[in-house]
Amino acid sequence: MTTDTASVLNQPSSVGAGVLPGFLPKLEIYGTISARRRILLGILGVISFLTLWSLASWLEFVSPRLLPPPWKVVAALYELLQKGFVYDILTSVYRILFSFALAVAFAYPMGLLIGTSASVSGFFAPLVSAFRYLPAPAFVPLLLMWLGAGDGQKIALLFLGVVWFLITIIADHVRAVPRDFVDTSRTLGADTRQIYFTVIAPASWPRVWDALRQMLAVSWTYLVIAEIVAATDGIGAMMMRAQRFVRVDDVMAGILTIGILGVFFDFLFRFVGKRLFVHETIEQERG
Repeated sequence: MTTDTASVLNQPSSVGAGVLPGFLPKLEIYGTISARRRILLGILGVISFLTLWSLASWLEFVSPRLLPPPWKVVAALYELLQKGFVYDILTSVYRILFSFALAVAFAYPMGLLIGTSASVSGFFAPLVSAFRYLPAPAFVPLLLMWLGAGDGQKIALLFLGVVWFLITIIADHVRAVPRDFVDTSRTLGADTRQIYFTVIAPASWPRVWDALRQMLAVSWTYLVIAEIVAATDGIGAMMMRAQRFVRVDDVMAGILTIGILGVFFDFLFRFVGKRLFVHETIEQERG
């Protein structure tokens, strides 16, 4: 490397300096902030989003009928709740939780075996990889023919939307368990069953729990698709009814409801995870 080349590489990027002057040096890479500051920043982000939304509606970038302001959406949600929307919400929550529980019950043992056994991985990994790339909505016609238009079809679609990703992610987290743990347990006389249930499973569960939290969010993204076909109840069915009559405020109220439920379950997963895996939380705080 010549002296001229080295001097060019050592100079700060003019693009970054021009676009973000003085901002990047203030960012602490992998830094931590207090819980109070995190909450304040979160509130600021929400307020900024609502402000931009209100401005877009007020300036009529889009017809107010097609982009109602936030307060009209909240008013529409309140009106829907007075008309029995709670039942639709509970129905959707049941479908999400039941299908996700089925997916976890199937994916966890499969991921555990694929992540620890080369033979099982060699047999199942190609199938799991292939199914992971198939869009779940593509199965809707088959599910309607096989299961009809009832809850079975909707739960099956939600199941297919996450199960293959869950298997892959769980297998990856299981493979990440240090081999020293397994070797040490064998030295101490542990058999295969004990290694699975007292070493590999406990060591992988904190990461697996985070994966479940993230994949539950993916499950919510399939809810509307699952409930728009021959459905009479659920958040997605309400949104489709509102779409027929161009009730954009009701449609956006449904989107808002899904967002609120998603944030609630995400918070619940985080809260339970901190209680279940206290040692992991302590290690993260020390790091």
